[in-house]
Amino acid sequence: MTAESNLLELLQQPSVVVAPRLLGAVVRHRTAEGTVGVRLTELEAYMGPADSPAPDPGSHSYRGQTPRNTSMFGPAGHFYVYFTYGMHYCANLVCSPAGTSSGCLMRAGEVVEGHELARSRRTAARKDRELAQGPARLASALAMDLSHNGHWALGGDFIIELGQAVEPDDILTGPRVGLSGPGGSADYPWRFWIAADPTVSRYKPAVVRKRPAVP
Repeated sequence: MTAESNLLELLQQPSVVVAPRLLGAVVRHRTAEGTVGVRLTELEAYMGPADSPAPDPGSHSYRGQTPRNTSMFGPAGHFYVYFTYGMHYCANLVCSPAGTSSGCLMRAGEVVEGHELARSRRTAARKDRELAQGPARLASALAMDLSHNGHWALGGDFIIELGQAVEPDDILTGPRVGLSGPGGSADYPWRFWIAADPTVSRYKPAVVRKRPAVP
């Protein structure tokens, strides 16, 4: 088996299985400017209604297929990229067979190749550990945007190398970030990260905003 076929076989599984296995993998994006490689240190799993042990209200596919999330319903091995807060892009790796809409959000990583190019894309970063410390920062360091939504992730401009699996004792899990309500609770400990890695994003529980009372 080739490295690409091994990775594709892994991605056929549900995201809660895939996410911890992707820790330590290196994602490289080759552009006209050069290549940036990011070693993944934190991911979040999102399950689709077809393969989830329980409904996943945190997933973009929770209410079914829409023009925005169509790529998430596609076959494994593609990216699902979305635009959020009117300014940021976030990138997911699609998992499981087509139609199940399972994916892994690439939350944080360490730039291991193309540091100067990554710094030019992330001018606000004060330290190298901040270059891809968070999903929007990671996407920015890799120069990912909506043009990569549905893009093949395992060849061509992108290459993903699994590398050596992180030891189970070095993998921590917890609630996903920025989700209010059930999807962000301890019932969904589907955020996976490498223990003590300085590039892991800072955990901030979602703030539940209540509408002001109508006088």
